[in-house]
Amino acid sequence: MEVVEKKQNGICILGLLGRLDSNTSPEFEKKIFEVIEDGTKSVIVDFESLDYISSAGLRVLLKATKELKRSDGKIVLCSMKEYIKEVFEIAGFVSLFPIVSSVGDAVEEF
Repeated sequence: MEVVEKKQNGICILGLLGRLDSNTSPEFEKKIFEVIEDGTKSVIVDFESLDYISSAGLRVLLKATKELKRSDGKIVLCSMKEYIKEVFEIAGFVSLFPIVSSVGDAVEEF
């Protein structure tokens, strides 16, 4: 998996490429927590190029959103493939994260 970081108007956009599973989630966790520790309060996770997410990936997102809520920050998820969104629905995570269709829509959430 690859994580591509971009900044736009004080918002950090993390694009995920490949698979987010037990092998790759530590790398993603390290990256997202570096961003949070640098003081970023607005994070977009772009799922456009993500092909798979496991419970390990869901755990990292849950941990990161809890950390951001402590500082009045938030994570917005976008550009999910339908089968990835189903994983969030089955896990009951759709109520925990704003999920929108594009990066542009995600930027408007802040």
